[in-house]
Amino acid sequence: MGLIFSMSLLKDIFGKLFPEAEQKPDIAFGRYTDMYKSSGKSELFNRALGHFDKGQLLDSCRDFFAYLTDDRFPDHIRVRDEGDILHFEFFQGSCLIKGYADASGVRAGSRVARATDLNVGFLRQLMEANHRLNFSRFALDNDNHLCIVFQTGALDASPLKLLHALRELAINADKKDDLLLEEFKSLTPAPDQFRIEVSAKEKEVKYEYFRQEVESVLSLLEEGKPDPNQYPGLFAYHLLGVAYKLDYLILPEGFILDVLEKIHSAYINKSQLPPQVRLKQVAKEFHRLHSRTREEVQAEIYRTSSTFGVAPPLPHGSVSALIEKELPNMEWPLANGHEKLAEALPMYIVSYLLFHHAPPPPDRELFHLYIRVAENDYFTRLGFSRSYRDGSGRPDKRAIRAETDRIQQTYGSEYPKLKINSDRLDYSSVAMFGKTFLQLVRGIDLSQPDR
Repeated sequence: MGLIFSMSLLKDIFGKLFPEAEQKPDIAFGRYTDMYKSSGKSELFNRALGHFDKGQLLDSCRDFFAYLTDDRFPDHIRVRDEGDILHFEFFQGSCLIKGYADASGVRAGSRVARATDLNVGFLRQLMEANHRLNFSRFALDNDNHLCIVFQTGALDASPLKLLHALRELAINADKKDDLLLEEFKSLTPAPDQFRIEVSAKEKEVKYEYFRQEVESVLSLLEEGKPDPNQYPGLFAYHLLGVAYKLDYLILPEGFILDVLEKIHSAYINKSQLPPQVRLKQVAKEFHRLHSRTREEVQAEIYRTSSTFGVAPPLPHGSVSALIEKELPNMEWPLANGHEKLAEALPMYIVSYLLFHHAPPPPDRELFHLYIRVAENDYFTRLGFSRSYRDGSGRPDKRAIRAETDRIQQTYGSEYPKLKINSDRLDYSSVAMFGKTFLQLVRGIDLSQPDR
């Protein structure tokens, strides 16, 4: 007697063997990085140096901007060649930077905001900022636009100087525009401000997640089990991890981004203070986040384009060293039944590395996979079709294995010693998965053959 299989049964059988392609909405995660360029890009930079050494400034600038262009986003930098003058423009966040090069040198600038009244408060801020800048400076144009500008003569316009100067100009323009507009109501947005609005659904999901995470932090502190004053470091891992992952998952701008950076600074950069004092300062910043209305939060959720990354590169050896140093700190909460605080350790490590550094691409993709597993419901609400949890809520071995295999295949030729053995992972809980996953990442080999 022949066997009869229903289509649903066949789909179930083969679906377990061959996962369907995932439906992925067009949503970005994590800050832009320009740290990992191809060998071809390095050759362009060397050519730009050679032209500069020969006194060929425009040829040097042509190769420099070709080097700067990210092949994934070729429209982010536009260059118009008029023979004896080279015009260029590019985006950094919501700011447009324009400039030109000619026989006399290079000039560039960006309009940050427009002043309807010359308030002494923001003028003092900009003057103080000028003391911290090395290549550029804030200024007012004839139409009362607050600008940041840079110029250099032909003899000093080396590609290395242009790289540092334009990076400084672009990053400071993007950082200042939203903050000044938030603080000083006499300022209005610059006319060439650039942003891409996201869907109402994406804004709503991100707001609800933001609210959920901030309230969860405040509830945990209020509950006080264990006592935050007795275990401030343990609670700091949780609070910092939430701040870093909010940045990665929501990509907020303006006020929220500034507060997230202050949370990082309040704990990491003030090590001379007792941890209890630093924890209270971090909690204070979370209360500031909690006070934001739905409209205020959603107004700071939009897409931008960037040319320069902010975070510095971090080699895999340093990634492994940080994991080795921090991961043992999850043993106490695991042994004492504090599951939520135990889960916080891997999230802190992963999100800290993504917030404060630019890890190598394979590490970055593996860290994104961990966040997909840990925050599976959030991705589902955003519209991602693949679940990384099984029916009982545990990490899904099959889905995770499929993704680690994809990462292995994507980077295997560039990193020939890369071997990702997902069989070593513990799928019994999110906490144990996080622990064994970071042990796996710590042990991979990203060394490359000599070039």
